[in-house]
Order: sequence, then C-alpha cells, then structure tokens
Amino acid sequence: MRIRLDRTMCDGFGICAKHAPEYFSLDDWGYASLVGNGVIPEADQPAVRRALLDCPVHAIIEMAGDERSSGDRPLQPPAGVERPGDAHGGDHNPDHADAAREPQMMPGM
Repeated sequence: MRIRLDRTMCDGFGICAKHAPEYFSLDDWGYASLVGNGVIPEADQPAVRRALLDCPVHAIIEMAGDERSSGDRPLQPPAGVERPGDAHGGDHNPDHADAAREPQMMPGM
C-alpha cells in the first residue's frame, strides 16, 4: 500500500494522527504531514486504512500501481464517495457555485 497526503485538502481534524501516529504528524496548527515516503508495510495497513477512511475531507489518497513506482496515480474513490472538487472539475467552492450564473442586484433596486 502506498499513500499520499494532500495537505491542501487537510482541515486539521487530526483523525489520521490518532489512528496511525507512525505515519501522520500534526503541525502547530493541527494540520497533518505524512511521515516517511508513503509506503505502508502490510502490518500497518489496517491503521492507515482506518485513517484514510475516517478522514472527513479525504485528504489521504491511496496510490495505485507498484509501490516502488514513481508514476503512481490515485485509486478511484469507493463507489458513492465523491472527493471535494470532483463533481465540478477542480477546485470548486460550493458557496460561490452560482455566483457567475445569477445576476447581481444592487441594493435598493
């Protein structure tokens, strides 16, 4: 098993460090960092997989392919799981989803 941590997605819940402290550390603000190169030995995979599945923002990504390969690519998320940004192609902010489509009214009009 090989994983990657997308620090831009991390919201600092700390669940990963709780489940697998050997592989995730938290900075002063509570955001996670991956410890090591992301290759997880079989004996540690259950704890890391629990961290991956429990991450509320899906910042932990299991990589496909040979564990030694530099050309790894993310595995597809399980059926029914949508990663943030997937449905709308990239960085999508739902708070601003309709801003470009709705005409803006001036106050007092």
